[in-house]
Amino acid sequence: MSSAAAQKTPLFTPVLIVGCVIIMISFAVRASFGVFQIPIAEEFGWLRSEFSLAIAIQNLAWGIGQPIFGAVAEKIGDRKAIILGALTYAAGLVLSAGAVTPFQMQAYEWLVGFGIAGTGFGVVLAVVGRASSDENRSMSLAIVTAAGSAGQIFGAPWAEWMLSFLTWQTVFLIFAGVVLALILTLPLMRAPQMASKSELEESMGTILIKAFKDPSYTLIFLGFFSCGYQLAFVTAHFPAFVTEMCGPIMPGGALYSLGITSTSALGAVAISLIGAANVGGTLLAGYLGNRYSKKYLLAAIYTGRTIAAAAFILVPITPMSVIVFSIVMGSLWLATVPLTSGLVAHIYGLRYMGTLYGIVFFSHQLGSFLGVWLGGRMYDAYGDYTFVWWIGVAVGAFSAIVHLPVRERPLGSVAA
Repeated sequence: MSSAAAQKTPLFTPVLIVGCVIIMISFAVRASFGVFQIPIAEEFGWLRSEFSLAIAIQNLAWGIGQPIFGAVAEKIGDRKAIILGALTYAAGLVLSAGAVTPFQMQAYEWLVGFGIAGTGFGVVLAVVGRASSDENRSMSLAIVTAAGSAGQIFGAPWAEWMLSFLTWQTVFLIFAGVVLALILTLPLMRAPQMASKSELEESMGTILIKAFKDPSYTLIFLGFFSCGYQLAFVTAHFPAFVTEMCGPIMPGGALYSLGITSTSALGAVAISLIGAANVGGTLLAGYLGNRYSKKYLLAAIYTGRTIAAAAFILVPITPMSVIVFSIVMGSLWLATVPLTSGLVAHIYGLRYMGTLYGIVFFSHQLGSFLGVWLGGRMYDAYGDYTFVWWIGVAVGAFSAIVHLPVRERPLGSVAA
């Protein structure tokens, strides 16, 4: 494609819009699981670690499934991969609604995790990236990522609201129906092939070997670990953390007048606030990613998260500190995704972006698994989340450092 033609490519295309819808719904359901932590544990008398392990397995399955679905999309087509993902996601939710033992719930979350992979970032960001011009790519990836945050804005409060008059099993079934409805949007998702001639001529095995031999790919892989640890821990445990650890909401205060009268309601609202703040933070990251070094932006984001998390746990936990932390953390929440995926596309090309980003995302989900599982395990052992929280601070600082040596040039020019 010529430079002049690329400049005329519009930012908002049917592929981008459908990608936003798919990511929004997929993440609205996924982000709500922390709200079910206490209701499910109380109904069956489970330990906190048992449902936490189910969510951890979901995150691990998501990570394992991401490169698999990325490769499937590149072999048989993006839309077929998304259909398979939506069917798997819905099946996992339906089966989870009938779970009565921790083992059943944990087993069914493998399906939910694979379903998220098929309707999540790896597949959707790759197809949107291929459909975008060079000038629009960073912002397009940011817009789709921000759509995931938009889903987070209403996902947890929506689940909390439905739980006020429905059983958690019924809510899971409703979520399954909504996920299946995503298939109706797919006729509009048709992306052109945007890879260069040399990329088209390379096999998947060739580009994977090149990436694995490149130290920068290893650094990107390691750096994404803390992102998964922090995000999954907060998503799964922060509502319960706020419910049990936050100071009371005083009658007559601003929150009380808005209808937020309990710390459990504040916990759900905190997840929503994180999502709302992240819409702006992710779009800003996409804008800056077109103009400045992506690796330095990533280092800055991880540094900001580290400082915010350390400050929050060191001060008394009050409704105001919860709100401030949610807004600050939210502005840095998924801002790493368009920068990381854009860095992979910039260095290694578009042809196998879904697979390459999926492998990097596996590191993210290893962190997610550890953050969720360790949160439940340490809570059962010590009665609070303080130790797990400080691990998150440490891995955030590690990611800030590990991105600095990345060589931010296309792989061909590095080899040359």
